[in-house]
Amino acid sequence: MEHLIQHFRKDEQTFIEKVIGWQREVEDRFAPKLTDFLDPRERFIVSSIIGQQSDLQILTFGGFHEAERERLFICPNYFEPSLDDFQISFFSIHYPAKFVQLKHPDVLGALLSLGMGRNKFGDIRIEGETIQFAVAGEVQDYIKANLTSIGKSKVKIEQIEAEDELITLTEEWFEKSYTVSSMRLDVILATVANISRQKSQSLIKAGKVKVNWTVREDTSFEVQEGDVLSARGYGRIKVMMTEGRTKKDKIRLQVGRLEQKQ
Repeated sequence: MEHLIQHFRKDEQTFIEKVIGWQREVEDRFAPKLTDFLDPRERFIVSSIIGQQSDLQILTFGGFHEAERERLFICPNYFEPSLDDFQISFFSIHYPAKFVQLKHPDVLGALLSLGMGRNKFGDIRIEGETIQFAVAGEVQDYIKANLTSIGKSKVKIEQIEAEDELITLTEEWFEKSYTVSSMRLDVILATVANISRQKSQSLIKAGKVKVNWTVREDTSFEVQEGDVLSARGYGRIKVMMTEGRTKKDKIRLQVGRLEQKQ
């Protein structure tokens, strides 16, 4: 196990220990474990640790097509779960669209203000005036009773029963090569977003930049191959691979930028 852990960052150790606990729980009790919603980086860690065990399997489901956040079902490999075992509910939000425009941060802020962590909520999808979100089934009744407003706007939520009513978004990564002087977060963000180093540092220090879905406020944070970066107002990028160094000792990177097509 130690040889696996050393490949992850120090601040991921707490989550790694939790994953090891899940593994032991399933192995000792011969019973499945359903996790909360996990982001892609967390799911990668789970697969790296538990995926090595031939007697266990990991199944994922987030409801939406190509969901970013999914619940994991960890179980003995003879177990055959159904989609109902993932306990995910879906809701649509009705609001006075003629008078107010709700965005993703507004919806997420309202959900988090109900007193639950981000891990109880899956994806939030917005298409025109239609807003939908996924939630852990065990808290759906609480959400129904308490989500009555978003910002200053009164809202009503309605449970979605048919899977074909869910919003479908298609994501596409466009790759491009860049040359950077170092793998510092501020350097890569400035280069790829085509902004000044000072602007890049300001965004990071203001808590507007995430690496692997975690806010990073250290401008010198070391980015690694495979990391996903997002900066408010500049979209999402992924360091696909490092391609070696130039004659001037600069680092060549293959970077993808995400675009969504509805």
